Amino acid sequence: MATFVLVHPAWLGGWSWTKITRLLAARGHTVYTPTLTGLGERAHLASPQVGLGTHIEDIVNVLQFEDLDRVILAANSSGGAVVTAVADRVPERVRHLVYVDAFVPASGQRLVDLIPPDRRTAMELLAEQEGGGWLLPRFAPAPWEQFVPTAWQVTDQADLQWMLPRLRPTPLGHFTEAIQLRHPDGPQPRRTYVRCQRWPNASFDRHAAHARSAPGWDYYQLDSSHLPQITDPGSLAAILLKLAG
Repeated sequence: MATFVLVHPAWLGGWSWTKITRLLAARGHTVYTPTLTGLGERAHLASPQVGLGTHIEDIVNVLQFEDLDRVILAANSSGGAVVTAVADRVPERVRHLVYVDAFVPASGQRLVDLIPPDRRTAMELLAEQEGGGWLLPRFAPAPWEQFVPTAWQVTDQADLQWMLPRLRPTPLGHFTEAIQLRHPDGPQPRRTYVRCQRWPNASFDRHAAHARSAPGWDYYQLDSSHLPQITDPGSLAAILLKLAG
């Protein structure tokens, strides 16, 4: 049996993997879904000091304190920056990296470097106007009630009623702090990229193109929203179960 550690993106929390957790656990696998500092049930810990480095440490600590080895470490969206650094920090504990419509930054890059300039400007303006300069309340000027169904394509009413009240502002440092890899040229675990076709994103398309041709990578496509763990858990679980062997 495999051990999965699933890392959520900005604004969400460990709760967002609930459907996947049930499917993987039903097959006998162990699943951890930690919530990053300042989000979900840990929203009360948000502060200007919380950034990408904090979130990397969150996941490294789970692996170390739970004494986890050979894990399948998966992330969605901005969580890709977190797991990239975690695998670099504790490579002996990671068997396989899975990027689910996720960013794959290089050493020295920030998540904002991978976001279109107009979107980056809008996010920084939101943080300045509504988050005291350090907290990002949402992804776009539109309220979540409009953005999530139209852009992220979470349209099922039960999913929306479950998801929307649980979204929380994200410390801006999650996006603006550069990833610093200690062993960028060291051995890499097997990696898989899962591209969700209903979310147009040039960065994700570039990552997907790389995964299709680069050695050490596997590639899958899903006809799903950007958040398949919520809208299409069965299809995503099938890929994760396949990777578990």
